[in-house]
Amino acid sequence: MGNKSKNFFKGVKDTSPLMIPVVPFGIIFGVLAIDLGLTPLTTIAMSIIIFGGASQIIFLQLFSAGASSFVILSSVAAVNSRHLLYGTVLSEHLSDLNLTWKIIVSYFLVDQAFAVSNDFFKKNIKDKDKYFHLIGGGLNCWIVWQITTIIGIYLGSIIPEKLGLTFAIPLTFLALLVNDFRKLTNVIVIIVSGSVATFGYQLIPFKAYVIVAALVGLLVAFILISFGKKDE
Repeated sequence: MGNKSKNFFKGVKDTSPLMIPVVPFGIIFGVLAIDLGLTPLTTIAMSIIIFGGASQIIFLQLFSAGASSFVILSSVAAVNSRHLLYGTVLSEHLSDLNLTWKIIVSYFLVDQAFAVSNDFFKKNIKDKDKYFHLIGGGLNCWIVWQITTIIGIYLGSIIPEKLGLTFAIPLTFLALLVNDFRKLTNVIVIIVSGSVATFGYQLIPFKAYVIVAALVGLLVAFILISFGKKDE
């Protein structure tokens, strides 16, 4: 097996445990989309084009709540803005790739793939084919997401509500945040932004609580990091 194939399947293997909570997550998305009146084709197209579970769920939640187009688009953009940070973090490892490969890699740069590939890149800095790890992990996420979306569209109606599958949505992101709980700064930012989103759900007009919570979280992170540097 070549080095590219080895890295590719290593990426698939590393992301596989994180796919467990994604399964009900994808099914829930398919069910919600159809319940809100989207056609199966539109729902599948959204999963292929956007390919972002969190932003797709946010879109559906705000759409069902009657939020304006501006708030929906702004919220989705705010949620997806984390990918800019992902790209910045990984840029030093992928700077040698041509534009075509960068576009392919960026499409598969989802939360789970970033979580495992960032660690892999740090441990294999001199490996020129290390980006295949990200492609393998991202493609694994893509396949699981598309399959579960389709299952949600056509079979979701027979799943009993008492299973409580909606809990899988926060569970997915909690699994990705486990390592961040080790740093006090991260914990403070998580608590503050989460509190703003929770209390602002009813208080902030135009259903813009996601945007406000994200901005407050960024501001708190900036302040904490700035003070941290001054103390060093």
